[in-house]
Amino acid sequence: MAKFKVRKFITRNVGTASHLCRYRRRIMFICSPCFVLIPVYIYVSVALTYAMKHGMSNIQPVPLLPTRFIATGLSFSKDLAPHPEKCFWRTELDSGALWNFIQHIADRRNNPILKPALIAASVNPSNIPDDRERSIGSAGSCSPDYEILNLMPDYETFSNQMKNFVMSMHCRDYPLILEPRDVCDHGPLAKTRAPMLLLAIKTQSANFENREAIRQTWGRSGRVKGREKEGGLVRRVFLLGMTKDSHTEKKLRLESRLFGDIIQWDFTDTFFNLTLKDVLFWEWFSRRCPHARFIFKGDDDVFVRTPAILDYLQAEEEKTGTATTTKRSTQSNKIQFVVGDVIRNAAPLRSNDTKYYVPKSFYKGLYPTYPGGGGVVYSGSLAHKLFEVSQRVHLFPIDDVYLGMCLQRLGVPPINHPAFLTFDFPKDEPIDPCANHTILLVHKRSPTDMFQLWTETSAPSPECRNTALRVKPGVN
Repeated sequence: MAKFKVRKFITRNVGTASHLCRYRRRIMFICSPCFVLIPVYIYVSVALTYAMKHGMSNIQPVPLLPTRFIATGLSFSKDLAPHPEKCFWRTELDSGALWNFIQHIADRRNNPILKPALIAASVNPSNIPDDRERSIGSAGSCSPDYEILNLMPDYETFSNQMKNFVMSMHCRDYPLILEPRDVCDHGPLAKTRAPMLLLAIKTQSANFENREAIRQTWGRSGRVKGREKEGGLVRRVFLLGMTKDSHTEKKLRLESRLFGDIIQWDFTDTFFNLTLKDVLFWEWFSRRCPHARFIFKGDDDVFVRTPAILDYLQAEEEKTGTATTTKRSTQSNKIQFVVGDVIRNAAPLRSNDTKYYVPKSFYKGLYPTYPGGGGVVYSGSLAHKLFEVSQRVHLFPIDDVYLGMCLQRLGVPPINHPAFLTFDFPKDEPIDPCANHTILLVHKRSPTDMFQLWTETSAPSPECRNTALRVKPGVN
C-alpha cells in the first residue's frame, strides 16, 4: 500500500513537471521578442529625450491665448462693451474750405469700407445742396449754381475767373462741336494700327499760328523715325473750348475741315477750364482712340523733340517686356506710366493778382505731387484709369494739380525727368551750343522758335550729334 502511494505521488509530480516544462517553453517563445525589443525601446526613448532637450532649446514657447482674447488699445467700462480709445476713422468733414468739404463727401461715398448709411449719418444735408452732392460723376444741370454763395461768404473778394469757376464747377457734361473722325482706326485692325504716340495739344481758337507751326514741325502726323530706334506712328489732335468771337470760330471750322485734327467742346475756353479739357479728352480717348500706347498732353507754346520722345518710350517698353512686335500688335500697352517735370510740396498761391490764385476758403493744404502741365507723357492704359477715377474727383481750377489729385488716388507716382523743361532752361545755367539736343521738351517757344529748333535738332551738327539727354535736375 505504501509503495502504491509513493508511485502515485511520483507519477503525479512527474506529470506536473512535464506540463510546467511545456508552458515554460511557450512562455519563453512568447516573451523572447519582448526581451529583444526592450533595449531598442530604451535607446529610442533616450535619443528622443536628448533631441528634444538640446535640439529644441532655441525655440520660444508660443503663448496660449485666453478663451476670450481682447486686442490692445481698448477702453473698458462695466456698463459698455470695450471700444477703441481713439477714433480710427476721421468722422469730421473738412469744412474749412469748399473743395475739401465736397471732395471729402465724395471720398467717403466711394470708400468700399464705409457703408452708405454711415456716410449719410455723418453728413448734415443742410450743409450742402443736393445737386452739388450728386455732381461728381454725373451730368447734372449746367446752369450757374447760386446756392454756392451760401457756403462762401468771401465770394465777392474772388477774382473774376475764380468766381466763374465756382459758379459752374459742378458741370462736366459738354457736347462735342468739332471732332476728327479718322485719327485712329476703329475696325478689326484697330489694335495693330494704333498709334504709338497720340499728341493731345491744348490750344485756343485764335492760336492758329501756333497750331500751324506744330503741324509742320514736331507735331507731324504719320510714321516718325526715332533718333536711334525705329520710332512709330504718331497722331495729333488739338483740344479747344468755345470763344465769343464768331469770326474766329468760323475760321476754326474751316481749319477743322482742312486738317481734321480739331476737338472742340461747348464750354467757355478759359484758363480755369483747362481741367475740363483733361476729363473730356480722357472720355474721348476711351471711345475714339483706346489703343494708343502713349499720350503726350501739353500746351501749344512748347517745343517737343518727338523722335527723342519715341526713343525714350520704346526704351520704357523694352524694360517692361512689351516691346516685341508681336506683343505690341496684339495687346494694348499695360504700363501705368506718367513722366514729366514733377513738382512736389507746392502750395496754393493766395495773391489775387495771379492767374493761379486759389482762395483759402476754396482749398486748404498743400497740392499733391504732380507733373507740370506744360507737357507730360503717360501711357494709354493710364489714360483709361484717369477717366475712371476723374468721375470721383471734383473739378479743380488748375489742370496739372487736378492730374496730381487723380494720380494720388490711383497710387501712380509721376516720374521726374530732367529733360522736361516746363520752366525753360535754368537762368544760371552756362550757355551750351548743344543744349537743345539734351531736352525732350522746352516751354514758352514762339512759332518762329519752333521752326528754328526743328531745323537745328533734325540735322544736328557733328559736335552735337551724339549729345545725351539732360541728367541735371531742372527747376521744380
